Amino acid sequence: MATLTIKNIPEPLVKRLKQQAAAHRRSLNFEVISYLEQMTHSVPVEADALLARARAIRGTPKGVRLTDRLLHELKVAGRP
Repeated sequence: MATLTIKNIPEPLVKRLKQQAAAHRRSLNFEVISYLEQMTHSVPVEADALLARARAIRGTPKGVRLTDRLLHELKVAGRP
């Protein structure tokens, strides 16, 4: 198994890593290995597909158009 040495790690980062390692009941070494594995297995985001999905979710429902007047009426009516 290979050995990797990382130098000049900022103290606040080391502190956070140690806290996370303790929370996950791991050694600092295994916590860092876990993060490295997660980052190297990540899947790149396809921007066009993400934007298309966001636009579909944000679309206005048919037959319902939120206007200032309707919003005011709903506020005046209150919640059931």
